[in-house]
Amino acid sequence: MFRIKKFLVVSAVISPFMLLGTALTSEVTYESHVKKIMAEKCLVCHGQDAPTLEEFKKNKDKYMNIMKGPRMVTYEEVVEFVKGKDAGALMRRLDDGKNRKDGKPGNMYQYLGSTEEERAKNLEIFKRWVGFWTLKRRAELTEEELKLIKVPR
Repeated sequence: MFRIKKFLVVSAVISPFMLLGTALTSEVTYESHVKKIMAEKCLVCHGQDAPTLEEFKKNKDKYMNIMKGPRMVTYEEVVEFVKGKDAGALMRRLDDGKNRKDGKPGNMYQYLGSTEEERAKNLEIFKRWVGFWTLKRRAELTEEELKLIKVPR
């Protein structure tokens, strides 16, 4: 009986970490990994009722005052902020600060989780999905760097 209880306790402690390890050693995809994080952490402000990127840019102050960022509901909308018109924006905003001289995290990093552990785990999933984590803006990226950004579906 003691062995069974001990096994159940050890299994309960190990299982979440084993699942995380599995997610991070296999290919991270939008559909299997990123979409869930987006739904849980991002779509409150970047959901269906959020403005398009073009609408947001026309009146940033208005949308920021009502806690609405550019819409990121579909894969295509999210990819715009990774390697599209606004390439690098997702990385700059979600970065934990370890890639910056001043150490300051991006303004959306805090929303990746309720604890530092959860934020770090979710950030790692985004990093693996992107492939080439850069804080550069679209105009600063070379064609070779853009090709390194994978974002698998």
